[in-house]
Amino acid sequence: MIIIRFPDSASSQKLQNLSGKQKEIYNELDNSLTMFEYDTTFQLLFEINLRENIIDAALKLKEASVAFTSFKYSRFNPVYWTKVPTGYLLNSNVLPSDAINDIYENGQEYAFECSTAMVVIFYKAVLDSIRLPDFNYLFRGLLVWNWNYDPDLAIITLEGNEFIPGDVVYFMNPDFDKPIWRGENAVVLGNGLYYGHGIGIGTAEEMIKALNTLRKNGSTTSAFMLQQHSRLNFKYLSQFAK
Repeated sequence: MIIIRFPDSASSQKLQNLSGKQKEIYNELDNSLTMFEYDTTFQLLFEINLRENIIDAALKLKEASVAFTSFKYSRFNPVYWTKVPTGYLLNSNVLPSDAINDIYENGQEYAFECSTAMVVIFYKAVLDSIRLPDFNYLFRGLLVWNWNYDPDLAIITLEGNEFIPGDVVYFMNPDFDKPIWRGENAVVLGNGLYYGHGIGIGTAEEMIKALNTLRKNGSTTSAFMLQQHSRLNFKYLSQFAK
């Protein structure tokens, strides 16, 4: 359910003209049993736009030729990033926006696992949704790996299975063969589809089926989707909107 405390006519008109993926996101928010509260209609529009950009960033990462691997064998373009014990640190002489865009423009220079992919997708979507100077100010000194992220990215993880396109869910694989396949983080694309780096695009059943091929020999314990989801703090980020 959507609740807007101070709606305005101009933004309300934009809501009526939504189409495609944005209309789908609006309907999912409005039909949810969860209460989505906004101070203004603009905040709602920003969330819809950013959620669409998350989906777009996920699809573009799929096409970017980024390899899937563990930290031991990972790589980031050294022009922009330096490997440290806890991840990849932004070089002091480059802008965060340039470094994030490089992952998409030169994907063959990169190799990482699925949780890092989710954070990269979030950064790219935010970059495409807020003012460039604000992005470069907020995210200076980036450290990227696994679920390491800047506090200003403001990721929130909630229990429950009522997720919206643009959220991130997790498919757990209890009897994994190799640690890198203990599970798969995936972006909710809408229409029953998910994107996970290392597996690709598929339904929940297809994600689980793929993980089940990566279990220990003889295991009969199926992978499953955790009843939780992660999302950005859209209301906080809306103050930096373009």
